[in-house]
Amino acid sequence: MSGQAPPAEDPGEEQRSILSSSAVMAAGTTFSRLSGFIRSILLAAALGNLVHADVFTIANTIPNMLYILLAGGVFNAVLVPQLVRAMSHDPDGGEAYTNRVVTLAALFLAAVTLVLVAAAPWVVDLYTSDTWPPDALGSTVAFARLCLPQVFFYGMFVLVGQILNSRQRFGPMMWAPIANNVISVTTLVVYLVVFGAATQAEQRGGFTTGQELLLGIGSTLGIAVQLLVLLPYLRAAGFRYRPRFDFRDTGLGHTLRLGTWTVLFVVVNQLAYTVVVRLASTGTGAEEADGTGYTVYSSAFLIVMVPHSVITVSLATAILPRLSRAAADGDLARLGSTLSSTMRTALVVMVPFAALLPLLAPELARLLLGYGAAAATVDNYVPTLALFGPAILFFTVHYLVLRGFYALEQTRTVFLNQCAVAATNVAVAVAVVTTTGPAWTSPGLVVAYAAAYLVGAVLSYRVLSRRLGGLDGARLLRFAVRIVLVVALSTALAWAVHLGLDAVAGEEPPLPGRAWSAVVVAVVGGVDVLAFLALARAFRVREVTAVLSLVTRRS
Repeated sequence: MSGQAPPAEDPGEEQRSILSSSAVMAAGTTFSRLSGFIRSILLAAALGNLVHADVFTIANTIPNMLYILLAGGVFNAVLVPQLVRAMSHDPDGGEAYTNRVVTLAALFLAAVTLVLVAAAPWVVDLYTSDTWPPDALGSTVAFARLCLPQVFFYGMFVLVGQILNSRQRFGPMMWAPIANNVISVTTLVVYLVVFGAATQAEQRGGFTTGQELLLGIGSTLGIAVQLLVLLPYLRAAGFRYRPRFDFRDTGLGHTLRLGTWTVLFVVVNQLAYTVVVRLASTGTGAEEADGTGYTVYSSAFLIVMVPHSVITVSLATAILPRLSRAAADGDLARLGSTLSSTMRTALVVMVPFAALLPLLAPELARLLLGYGAAAATVDNYVPTLALFGPAILFFTVHYLVLRGFYALEQTRTVFLNQCAVAATNVAVAVAVVTTTGPAWTSPGLVVAYAAAYLVGAVLSYRVLSRRLGGLDGARLLRFAVRIVLVVALSTALAWAVHLGLDAVAGEEPPLPGRAWSAVVVAVVGGVDVLAFLALARAFRVREVTAVLSLVTRRS
């Protein structure tokens, strides 16, 4: 493997390359998200959205939260620039460095996982409300013991995926979660066949031992298979793993020093999220049928994260090696222009989606989540879905700008920024949830999320712009004016069409409930998309044209 850095690309070719790499990842993410939706539909149908569902959802979320807390920041953001540098500058193309990283990570994750499984009751106490019924708390602990081994598999999956990304193999990491979703869907289908949908009485309590074993083991098996799917791609990428234990004086100290601030960043973020999860559990701890908790919050979050995952994450993953090379070369202008261009590309999708989501929230809730045990309480999802649309815009800007700081290895700045984000999130969440009823627990947490990432987006953009000597701000401002105007007009037309369909439906829609919801989503969404594309062309929003050209060329 060559130790020389690749030649610099011209801006137009670089943008086409980024979009091409992103398209591969976006395709995998789209299929992954679609299979994830099937899982969410089945989960809602089987468990509902009250405390019964929160028991499993929180227990199955804890491993991912703890993985991110303990190792995710280093794996996700610090290692890619370091792996790229090792490949460019080490005589062996970074082979020895990567082997040491894998060995050290595996040992660390295995030890941590064993400790967490033993400490499951104390771990659960951090995330759940004291108002839950005793049998619900007992089931949460049982699920945690079965699910906590996922910490090891999550960590190794991300590490292997980042090794592939550093070698420009972006697709496998985006496609592998489909295997996890297939196993999860199979598990839930078996659960529905064997145990059926939870009754109203069951939705207020815990699970039987058989139910715990089926859901817990099925969930962990899915994460393990997700990792195993990636391993053949490592060999195809030219990487051969050989355990190495010579960790001293090999460059890992620099990585870990960089990781210190990232770990602190993640600690602050996850402490805030722990508060969010615990506050969410108070909503379903009450007796009210309209109480909303973590299941409602996470299900709505999954929906709004689809365009973020398909577009923003794919773009961010594709540009991070390029940003790292620009930073290593001292080419701050190229770093800034690449990041600015990527931000505009992401926002041409995210802005219209954020504007349309509140309009279609009732129909999407019924269409995606109103089945089985969740049918009677499907309206619990609507306010949370509606509020999440605008909130995701602030997160998108914040998320992309942070890639610039990571490429510059300015992880201390990222940590300080995240302190402001976390403090805002916790303060607003506590204020809203403690002053409203159980029905507004989940929507209140979304308000806190939006406020936090508004603060984060403004702070991170201003700081990075100063350090780079600008982020093409004038062009971004012109773009923002055009995209806001285009989206305002297209959404207004979609709203008028929605009012017309409501008038046609009256008291008795011409089709059964979900079928009519599907018609409304298709017609209103279709009108919005067509109007947006036509207006974007008229107002010369070139970022839309670039994305459309790529899709047309690849189709």
